[in-house]
Amino acid sequence: MSSSSRRRRIVRTAVGLAAVLVLSVTGAGAWFYHRLDSNITTFDPGGVATTRPPAPVPVTPGASVPVNVLLLGSDTRDDGNADLGGGDEGVGHSDTAIVLHIYADHKHAVGVSIPRDTLVTIPSCKLPSGRWTEPRPNQMFNSAFTIGELPKGNPACTQNTVEALTGLRIDHTIVVDFKGVAAMTEAINGVDICVPNDVNSHNIRLKKGLQKISGQPAVDYLRARYGFGDNSDIGRMKRQQAFLSSMIKKIQGLGFSLPTLLPLADAATRSLTVDENLGTALKLVDFAQSLQSIKLSDITFVTTPWRYSGDRVALVHPDVDTLWRLLREDRTLDGQTTGQADGAPAPSGTPTAAAPSPTALTPEQAAAPVVVVNGVGTSGLAGKAAETIRAKGFQNVVLGPVDGGRLRTEIAYGPALKAVADQLAPLFPQARLVEEPGSEDVTITLGRDYHPTASTGIDSLAAAPGAAAPGVPTPGGAPAAAPGASAAPTPTGVPTGIAENSRNADTDPCANLTFG
Repeated sequence: MSSSSRRRRIVRTAVGLAAVLVLSVTGAGAWFYHRLDSNITTFDPGGVATTRPPAPVPVTPGASVPVNVLLLGSDTRDDGNADLGGGDEGVGHSDTAIVLHIYADHKHAVGVSIPRDTLVTIPSCKLPSGRWTEPRPNQMFNSAFTIGELPKGNPACTQNTVEALTGLRIDHTIVVDFKGVAAMTEAINGVDICVPNDVNSHNIRLKKGLQKISGQPAVDYLRARYGFGDNSDIGRMKRQQAFLSSMIKKIQGLGFSLPTLLPLADAATRSLTVDENLGTALKLVDFAQSLQSIKLSDITFVTTPWRYSGDRVALVHPDVDTLWRLLREDRTLDGQTTGQADGAPAPSGTPTAAAPSPTALTPEQAAAPVVVVNGVGTSGLAGKAAETIRAKGFQNVVLGPVDGGRLRTEIAYGPALKAVADQLAPLFPQARLVEEPGSEDVTITLGRDYHPTASTGIDSLAAAPGAAAPGVPTPGGAPAAAPGASAAPTPTGVPTGIAENSRNADTDPCANLTFG
């Protein structure tokens, strides 16, 4: 055969292979979806409590609503997981639990880690026999997953526990085991992580520094508790949050196209257990693609405000209550709105941003009644604020009764006094303005975010409205300063227990990886 004939044959073969490839890709979607559907394991929806928090209502017909996803990591050694995790087979605990709140604009998200040792009340849960248990107070959070000793755990019981704890309605629950972690990291060709120090403890060996890991090393990194900091679960959660941030970054870099998502979904679904509403490949891929508009800088991870209670963990009130309330109201961690989805207007009564700098007061504004309330309890706080207000020309300023326990400063005003409230707002940049029909004065209730400067009497919170603590997404989507930045931190209205436990997903992967 001549060389030219061979070349023509090679070309024909290549063209034929290309044609076969095109036809294969055309039919691959159906084949892949069928394969994924056969992979997926769902848990019994009959185990979800019948009394649940209400589902969010769209602000306008057709508008998007927030979505809450419970992500659970099971440490079960059953079903081949012992090869990756060591130990004996059996029902595992949910040692990793993150409530992912996706805001209604689908451009911001907050992931809240719940420590496994948190003492909670486990509500009534369904057993394999069909019987429902009695509520169990003062239990470790991760033990909810073991109720009934089901082979793959009891995700429904953990979901019931989270809903009772937070008041949030959980839309989806996803459980991943060791095999799932290994498979997913391999499917995306590894995840970039940082190990703060060499680790050689409990059969886990990790080298210090930035590196790419997948498979068994990824499982080891997420499992490891000893050899870092004080060997606590709190430190482990910090590394898990950093790992998830890096994984999200990798997937976003690859894109949310089917060629990316289907192999990843194939790897994941072989080791995932999900709720019935995510029980098909189409639903899983649609859900993943619905997240593609969320930038890494607009994702924040938070550990619930906590403290040690002996060898267990107690939640810190009222900070944790504020955290759950903010998410129920679909507000960012500094109390702002992200902007209503689909361009819908803010609902009536929604606090608005502070107004621009004031102009000169009119005589009517100067004479308007202003009431200053000490919402913290600190002696003399309302008096100092009143001095600041009078220095700006307001003449009718009185003090109201102490009303302790307020976290954020609020300016409430009657509709006819909006212009007065706008004049006062720049003196309290972190305050939220609330219109109260029927009110005949402007009432300023000082919260923990108010700190007067002794030398001037002027509010020291000079940050722009909506400024956020490090790692807290701002309403406009601008990334907040990362922990460890050289600039001095900007005071905010975020409760200390939330701000101190926050980590932006775009943070340096080597920063703040241990506790103690």
